[in-house]
Amino acid sequence: MTSQSLLNHPVIAQRYFFPRSDPVAVPFWIERDGVRLACSYHEISAKAKTLVHFHGNGEVVADYLDGFPQLIGKMGCNCLLAEFRGYGNSTGQPLLGQMLEDVPAIIDALGRAPEDIILFGRSVGSLFALKAVGLFPDVAGLILESAIADPLERLLLRIHPREIGTTREGLVQAVEDILNIRGYLKAFQKPTLILHTRHDGLIDASHAERLASWCSGPSHLHIFPQGSHNDIMFTNGPHYFALVRDFLEGL
Repeated sequence: MTSQSLLNHPVIAQRYFFPRSDPVAVPFWIERDGVRLACSYHEISAKAKTLVHFHGNGEVVADYLDGFPQLIGKMGCNCLLAEFRGYGNSTGQPLLGQMLEDVPAIIDALGRAPEDIILFGRSVGSLFALKAVGLFPDVAGLILESAIADPLERLLLRIHPREIGTTREGLVQAVEDILNIRGYLKAFQKPTLILHTRHDGLIDASHAERLASWCSGPSHLHIFPQGSHNDIMFTNGPHYFALVRDFLEGL
């Protein structure tokens, strides 16, 4: 079994991805391998940089339509809300390996130079933003919110390797082959902003600290004393968006 097919195992999909069918009224369709991804694109200027946002595993693009793209626009950036297979009105199934393979198609669909793109990954969405950094190391910057440093750790919380037809060693190798997060950040020389809460009950703040320690480029880690995994943005609104604004303006 290849690393790719291993991460496509349906048990991983069942235990880690929780899609909803909330639709986007006017999708920005991205097609790959017979699957249509119902993303949402918000442009303020063809000359502006574009922030590409990957949401969490229990969210959909529709959750971000009311306010988020508008705030990013006021900060001088276009915004692409990336949707996953099986989420919103996308087709396909949320199989991790295939979802990660969708990343270059999402970036390429913008028709922009990597230097004009900023990546933003929240929670499980951080895996896709980090994969994009590995594929496009010349992007202008990276924002990680409540992000995952160790996907193997997260997988082993809900599955046993034998359930997906492999050993622990086989799973370790598959994750390293497909998601070499430490290697991606070591090669990435552009700025990174890492946001987390001290009281995140799902992904411990040590993940943020590890990610920051692996950055080769300029990085800023901010761990909020208030909020938790799912309300970090809302609890820390003004401070949160001030950090994002300052980061974007500095690129």
